[in-house]
Amino acid sequence: MAHVTVLATGGTIASSQDSPGVSVANRNVQDLLSGLTPTSVTIDSRDVLKTGSYLLTHANLRLICEAVADALAREDVDGVVLAHGTDTMEETAYLLDLIHDSAKPVVLTGAQKPADMPDSDGTANLRDALKVAAHPGARNKGVMIAFAGMIFPARGTLKVHTVSPAPFRTMNGGPVGHIDGDRVVFTADPVRPPALRIPDQSFDGTRVDIISVHAGADAALAKAAVEAGACGVIIAGTGVGNGNHALVEWVGGAVRAGLAVGLASRVLEGPVQPNYGNGGGADLVRAGAVLFGSLPLSQARILSALLLSQNTHPTARSIEPYIH
Repeated sequence: MAHVTVLATGGTIASSQDSPGVSVANRNVQDLLSGLTPTSVTIDSRDVLKTGSYLLTHANLRLICEAVADALAREDVDGVVLAHGTDTMEETAYLLDLIHDSAKPVVLTGAQKPADMPDSDGTANLRDALKVAAHPGARNKGVMIAFAGMIFPARGTLKVHTVSPAPFRTMNGGPVGHIDGDRVVFTADPVRPPALRIPDQSFDGTRVDIISVHAGADAALAKAAVEAGACGVIIAGTGVGNGNHALVEWVGGAVRAGLAVGLASRVLEGPVQPNYGNGGGADLVRAGAVLFGSLPLSQARILSALLLSQNTHPTARSIEPYIH
């Protein structure tokens, strides 16, 4: 019989109303587990946090990483389930995947409807996540998200709908499996790059900001990010990763000053490519911006922050294993 550790961090799955129409994360892990019918999986559990994922800081993410690593290190644990808010689940999942060096699976799940709603999806998603974490076929697949009957790899998976009960989709790919009643079916194996080191306290204060390109944009927000203490910036370019003349000029100076500048796209799917001049992506790359492939913006920011916190500058070579 498989043994799974359940770690709770809050989120909608742990939320109920504290005033009409307004929910907050106020339930603990035992509340989450109380709705489960008996399963063939043995469980131990603990609360790591009790908050909405829209409030998470880098320090919170580090605590989550430490809790997951501690659980994976136990010989009696076969897998870990992390109950988490959906707003930033894609960031936590990717960070955990970057540092994952165990054969044991880590499965994130949550809910789109609070726990006190009669049609809440939290219990069903948690039950499915336990099935995935306990399944022998989940070994060596890294960190996954189990939600609405589907199993997604951490890398490239985003929340793409605000309220749909099936809000996640893997960009430039698809799910790696699904849950069919009591059956867990895997249809693909996620790529497993070399694991990076678990974040330490230096990660807490490593600031990397996202600067979006839009019609009429200039470098004012990029300059403000640096003034606020950012050591890295991800430019959310238009199309295949385009900017403008003001940003090209700023990138050149910022890179010469030692700032890490990455280039991703504000478009959900497809790679960034240096196809255009006259202020486009080709000019941004010539100025020193690093292409982040098809990695989504939120995950490009996480990768850059983790590397910088470990004194590794994000370069084409250092990020290559983690962006495709």
